Amino acid sequence: MAAPDNDLLILGGGLAGGLCALALAQRRPELRVTLVEPDERLGGNHLWSFFDSDVAKRDAALVEPLIAHRWDSYEVRFPARRRHLGQAYRTIASERLDRAVRKVVPADRIIRAAATGVGPHQVTLDNGRTLTARAVLDARGGKADGLRLGWQKFLGQLLRIPQGHGLTQPVVMDATVPQADGYRFVYCLPFSPTELFVEDTYYSDGPELDVDLLRDRIGDYAASQGWQVAERTREETGQLPVLTGGQFADFWPADDPVARTGARGGFFHPLTSYSLPNAVRFASWLADDLPLERLAEATRERAKRHWRRTGFDRFLARMLFKAADPPQRYRVLQRFYGLPAPLIARFYAGQSTTMDRIRILAGRPPVSIWRAVRALKDSE
Repeated sequence: MAAPDNDLLILGGGLAGGLCALALAQRRPELRVTLVEPDERLGGNHLWSFFDSDVAKRDAALVEPLIAHRWDSYEVRFPARRRHLGQAYRTIASERLDRAVRKVVPADRIIRAAATGVGPHQVTLDNGRTLTARAVLDARGGKADGLRLGWQKFLGQLLRIPQGHGLTQPVVMDATVPQADGYRFVYCLPFSPTELFVEDTYYSDGPELDVDLLRDRIGDYAASQGWQVAERTREETGQLPVLTGGQFADFWPADDPVARTGARGGFFHPLTSYSLPNAVRFASWLADDLPLERLAEATRERAKRHWRRTGFDRFLARMLFKAADPPQRYRVLQRFYGLPAPLIARFYAGQSTTMDRIRILAGRPPVSIWRAVRALKDSE
């Protein structure tokens, strides 16, 4: 049998796949790594934001070249609470991910194509070409097939406001807006005194996205803030899974022989849909001399451990979707943002302690108690 063409084939050049390619180039440069991505630009058209505390110090060098914007604090706004939190916040731009990966991965090992057939050691592309490798890592994203879901969906635009918008720090949640289609909030990132990225976001039961309606609502929000928008440039949309239940074995059967990462492997926060902390940890773990011959088995075991660790977060997602009427869901987050700042930071990073979980549940819930009990009893 002929030797494989590659040591590792990474399918998907988004955040998860791109970070894996970068980590392997830094720590295991001897490996022949090939990246397969159908889009012209790696990472597509996306912004990924994270808190500084989400990334371990040993992994900071992996994300540092990707950061396009940074702030020392952020703000949240609710009808009955407004709070500033002194926690550093960062934004990664897909353009920087594309440049960083192309800098370390040879051009002939970045293949613009889609995978039509995927096995543990071989991939067939839509151009008819077949690639072989010691291992295949599927990082193409996905919608968490086989699991019970709600949705976080959004549309964001970069607004140019010549007279200035007046924001000096991100507004991670402005839930003072009219509630519609579930829990609604507006997210603002000040890129410069005159440039502001504004995103209209919903925690909804379904993934449907009316882009024209959301564009109008961003315009209405800008007008309500007194901003005179001269131009709308960058635009991105997303429909991210919020995981409320299901069985891990249905999502990733034991007989599936292909390694996974990113959303396809379930490596995201069940409630926030937040993927960057897990993507960085996975890429670092992969680059720590993990034997490629057992990659599929090792990634499934890692995903199973992540599933067990995030059971509490799936319960909170059920509480949000099943114990609160859609127009009242904001009350859950309004209460959460009254908790201590270190607890909030650990929650976003997916590192809540037992005491954190007790504190989150302490006191009277901001939802129907009987519906909360039913959500608690609801079997996954």
